[in-house]
Amino acid sequence: MKQERKTNREIFEAWPIPKALTELALPMIFGQLIILIYNLADTFFIGRTGNPLMVAGVSLLLPVFNISISFANLFGIGGGTLISRLMGAERDNEAKSVSSFCFYSTILSAGAFALLIYIFLEPALRLLGASNDTLLFAEQYTFCVIVLGAVPTILGMTLSNFLRSVGHARKAGFGISAGGIINIILDPLFMFVLLPPGYEVLGAGIATALSNVLICLYFLFTIYKLRGAGVLSLSIKNFRASWKNIYSVFAVGVPAAISVFLFDLTYIIIDKLMSTYGDIPLAAVGIVLKAERLPLNIGIGLCQGMMPLAAYNYAAQNFDRMKESVRFSRLVGIVLGFASVIMYEIFASYIMKIFIDDAKTVELGTNFLRARTLATPFMFLCFHPVNFFQAVGRGDTALALGASRWVIFNIPLLYIMNYIFGMYGIVWTQVTADIMMASLSIIIYKRFEKNLRLEI
Repeated sequence: MKQERKTNREIFEAWPIPKALTELALPMIFGQLIILIYNLADTFFIGRTGNPLMVAGVSLLLPVFNISISFANLFGIGGGTLISRLMGAERDNEAKSVSSFCFYSTILSAGAFALLIYIFLEPALRLLGASNDTLLFAEQYTFCVIVLGAVPTILGMTLSNFLRSVGHARKAGFGISAGGIINIILDPLFMFVLLPPGYEVLGAGIATALSNVLICLYFLFTIYKLRGAGVLSLSIKNFRASWKNIYSVFAVGVPAAISVFLFDLTYIIIDKLMSTYGDIPLAAVGIVLKAERLPLNIGIGLCQGMMPLAAYNYAAQNFDRMKESVRFSRLVGIVLGFASVIMYEIFASYIMKIFIDDAKTVELGTNFLRARTLATPFMFLCFHPVNFFQAVGRGDTALALGASRWVIFNIPLLYIMNYIFGMYGIVWTQVTADIMMASLSIIIYKRFEKNLRLEI
């Protein structure tokens, strides 16, 4: 076990950046792809019913699910990046206290969120754009995935961040991947075998909730096995983080959570605006918002690999290695982004037909998908600097960039372009906003690098 810990430190300190980033990012990318697959699996199997109302109802949960991710970011990213920095500064006992504090705080906040959704379930779904025809399906899915599944889902994501932050990316990636595969297996079982026709959405919700429970149990067992050999602790005895470290958790975690909330708010607005054009456009954009996530999830996995590497070397004051990890991960992300644009432009209609056979939904979704995915490389250039600033503890800068992307650019443009161009204006907003935001993000990061050179 001691040798494993030593090897993890060598990843951060000595391995060539491409090799270190591959070790840390590849399992997370694979895990993100499995997350994407099992998120798409529900839409895919529900689409097999040929009922666009079911698809529209399930699509309404995406913003609510993203809010749950904000809680995972609060303690998973806020705590995880601090744990990496404490490791780099060789303050291992403090890292144990931080992990324990974030663990129990996650459980409490996730439970409160689930209770809140349960109390306001119907009004919340109405606010998101549920019609009389889609409300029942949205309620069934949300009750399973969020009301019953919020605690294991959010806790599992938080623990995954913990493992990644200390160099156990393979264990984190395996847990995420295994849970996704289990969900894919359980979906058709509950939807088409165990429950009668008409309850396909409920079956998908039960399958998703069960898979998230299993993910959480795996992560709990994994971290328990690592006790005493690293810096992670789930013991209540270590629930005594200093006020300085608690502040550091929230200084990064709150901006990370707010960024996800604003991302989520954008999805809510898209659904709300699109619902005014009818259930078919809503179903089409619901599929698109999931289908477009392939390159986004790859980019997230890449950033998840970069963050502990950058955080550790920033705390260790190895700034050249930190900057090299940023430059290399950014180059890889841009290349993958442009490759994905080509893929979606060619295969958009085939991708839509995977999820539903309804001709009108496929036609609209194909046009929507081709427009939305033009933003992919610029989208990566927007969130890559945000993740970097979270990693090095600059939560204020991360929040400023994240908030600017949504509050200044994306959300106002949604209303403006919807007013001018109608529903097609909604889907063209992303590339318009992200081109402007990517330029600003690069300028802010370059200024940080310049100031860092002056400090040296």
